[in-house]
Amino acid sequence: MSEELVEREIAAEQAFVDRVYLQLGESAKAAQELAREGHSRGRLGHEGGLVERDAMVFQAARRIAQLDAAHEGLVFGRLDMQPELDPAPRYVGRIGLRNAERDSLLIDWRAPAAAVFYQATAAEPHRVVRRRVLRSVGPTVVGVEDELLDAEAETDLPIVGEGALIAQLSRARDRSMHSIVATIQAEQDKAIRAPGKGVVAISGGPGTGKTVVALHRAAYLLYTDRRRYEGGGVLIVGPSGVFMRYIERVLPSLGETAIALRSLGEVVDGQRATRHDEPAVADVKGSARIAELMRRTARQQAPGSPTSFRIFWRDDTIVLDRGQLGAIRRNLMSQGRRNRQLPRVANTLLDAMWRHVRGERGRDRGREAFNDEMLSNQSFLDFAVAWWPPLDAVEVFGWLREPEFLARVGDGVVTAEEQRLLTKSWGNATDLSVQDIPLLDELRYSLGDVPARTDDERALDDSGLLEGGVDMQELFTAADREYAPTGRAWAPPTHRIEDDHYAHILIDEAQDLTPMQWRMVGRRGRTASWTIVGDPAQSSWPVPAESAAARADALEGKDVHEFHLSTNYRNSSEIYDHARAYADRVGLDADLPVAVRSTGIHPVERTGVVDLEAATREAVAEIAGEVQGTVGIVVPVARRSEVNAWLASWPEFAEDASGARAAVDSSVTPSGEDRIVVLTGLDTKGLEFDGIVVVRPQEIEDESATGRATLYVVLTRATQLLTTLS
Repeated sequence: MSEELVEREIAAEQAFVDRVYLQLGESAKAAQELAREGHSRGRLGHEGGLVERDAMVFQAARRIAQLDAAHEGLVFGRLDMQPELDPAPRYVGRIGLRNAERDSLLIDWRAPAAAVFYQATAAEPHRVVRRRVLRSVGPTVVGVEDELLDAEAETDLPIVGEGALIAQLSRARDRSMHSIVATIQAEQDKAIRAPGKGVVAISGGPGTGKTVVALHRAAYLLYTDRRRYEGGGVLIVGPSGVFMRYIERVLPSLGETAIALRSLGEVVDGQRATRHDEPAVADVKGSARIAELMRRTARQQAPGSPTSFRIFWRDDTIVLDRGQLGAIRRNLMSQGRRNRQLPRVANTLLDAMWRHVRGERGRDRGREAFNDEMLSNQSFLDFAVAWWPPLDAVEVFGWLREPEFLARVGDGVVTAEEQRLLTKSWGNATDLSVQDIPLLDELRYSLGDVPARTDDERALDDSGLLEGGVDMQELFTAADREYAPTGRAWAPPTHRIEDDHYAHILIDEAQDLTPMQWRMVGRRGRTASWTIVGDPAQSSWPVPAESAAARADALEGKDVHEFHLSTNYRNSSEIYDHARAYADRVGLDADLPVAVRSTGIHPVERTGVVDLEAATREAVAEIAGEVQGTVGIVVPVARRSEVNAWLASWPEFAEDASGARAAVDSSVTPSGEDRIVVLTGLDTKGLEFDGIVVVRPQEIEDESATGRATLYVVLTRATQLLTTLS
């Protein structure tokens, strides 16, 4: 293949790409003009103008965001069909574009017309003669990679390059996941374009592209039914904040920005947890039986609240003692969630108190006068608010920090040793852990939201036609004080349980979800379609059957469509053979994909290491000098701070001007990102690096009941080089 031929083909493609970018600029101008026109409609001074403004500005903003996101690798594919089918080439890109005459210039990769770009093979070419992938940097075409799919077709089309997939696999990694939209393989495309209803479960061993396939599926669903998925919302849940930052660029690069990305520590609105509990504590908090502990906690009387009430009215002394208040409490709780009963509290108390009115003067005055006087009596108002305050989950969760309280509600649910672990966890921490977030969510649902009344309901209540008595929110205002026992003013929640619903939920690293995490995510997807990604052999949850039951409950009634990916595109065959041998040796029932790329470089194993810092420093320097992308140092949890301190003190890994640690050659470091990072085994879930140094692998294996699975994950993170230090 002559360089002249390659340059000619690149130049021809550059001419087309230039046309596309010119049209992209014109489309952006048109969108901006639409936004300006929309704002001008808002100045018409009537409601119709405001509605038109909002619609036009929304559509314009969405299109501008889509156009802005599409610049990198805008045009990436070309199909040359059999001439009798289509004599002109079809170009495929991140978004669809039309020229000034409204003719198709670029086909959106999600459109049905683009499906053949991914589905055509040499065995089934689908009338495609040549498939070409364009490699670009910004708007500049730097290479083309061709595949001749129909060898029997009469054609003079040149075939250029080493193959798009192999070129992609050789690319150096930075700290972000990239779209594979140009190199999606046929088995991956089937999962991406699966029907939107029910559950699509994508399984496969390490490096098979499960995560990025699932993300492309989310973009595909938004394209095919935007009204449903954008209106109802798409929630993507991953194992950690590190992982979410790793994948956050994929969907915007595919033209999608209307998606919520949350780690497991961020699923509950308003909460963000990054700290993980020790494995023994995490195992207790993740168990399904903890749901009963949270249910019991939500039903307890608020610590410090009154246990009796005494008031004098007319000739009667009215007393509600502990037993009577307990009966009232049980009656209210039998009618539903605690906070939902707030509007009934005042009338229920007044009913019980009225039964104590025996005197003639009181009876003559009547029930209506009794209610009116009690509702203007500060003592009664204070008591009602303190006895049944509106409760939020964070406040109630704090009750569990008291060992005596935990022992009472935990009796028969958690053992004495488990109570000790929980008390230590909650007593020593000033913040919530990732494992606490599902417990907090369980409390939210057990407590329920405080009912919000409409203006119409309030009007009916004022007229005496609406059953339910006094609106508790008005009662708090009338009391005009901070309610006991929390010592703070109450305000309605800004985010309510009914807001926790999505049209589609995507769960990555699903094999790691605890039963309590499945309950948390499942509440948000009762009416949703799902994409679930996982590999059981990589699971960090020690009781798979319990997790499987919780998953089945979360997906109850939904059809499940299974897709299995069998090719490892990440690891070299040398690295994956090493990981496979470890899985066999320790008895993991692993899904073993086929690694398609060989480098001839085998992993390095250094045993009997005495000076661990010196050995780590040497290994990192060796790998950083050989690869152009990222390097991960994977350590046991107990050594993370120590190794981070080492890295900060090594002069050859000093920070460059951008604030990113560069090794050997700072020019290859992604701007503003650490090229070399220290991670624990669980932190590496879903990530990949050009090179990995594993420090004390036996300690990683020993630190939890699922340590073997965690170490297997670690050994499959490197694309080029792997060194272990034992």
